[in-house]
Amino acid sequence: MPAETESDLIEAAQAGDRDAMDRLLRGQVDRVHSVCRRIARNEADAMDASQEALIAIARRIDRFEGRSSFSTWVHRVAANACLDELRRRSRRPAPGLPDLKPVIDSDAPFDQRLADRDQLSNALAELPDDFREPLVLRDVAGLDYAEIADVLDIPPGTVRSRIARARGRLATQLSSDVGHTSRSREPDDGLDSSKTTT
Repeated sequence: MPAETESDLIEAAQAGDRDAMDRLLRGQVDRVHSVCRRIARNEADAMDASQEALIAIARRIDRFEGRSSFSTWVHRVAANACLDELRRRSRRPAPGLPDLKPVIDSDAPFDQRLADRDQLSNALAELPDDFREPLVLRDVAGLDYAEIADVLDIPPGTVRSRIARARGRLATQLSSDVGHTSRSREPDDGLDSSKTTT
């Protein structure tokens, strides 16, 4: 008997097979939690949002038409559910860190990499919500512009504009932080201008 594929499970779940749905959801738990954790950045909220996302996937499985990959569809549903859950609690999402490989030098000393992560986290936190949300959905959840537009209910052109402005602000903030850090790390030459030698 051939191994059951994800497509087989999706088809069976759409036909009402509860066992197939259970196995399908179990295979998505880590992916869903990863998206929710990075958007919420609070473990308790991420767990609640993950539950809501898995319920939403189960309820909407019949809407999956295969026009995108199942993982992309799951990312979209999870992001939507997470944002909805946070809005219901009158909170705004505080995004976790995107893929830091392009930003942080992996050959740098460990303490420098931690400092770089802190700088990026602080810079993200200073972005307005309208800029931060689409940036996280793009760079963390991996959604395309049309999917982000659907999640946030804004035009795709607005998504592109906000992401571009968010990246610009992020780059400016990070370069400013780097300049400040480098100045603060200037070596002490041992001289104190307030003292004179005789």
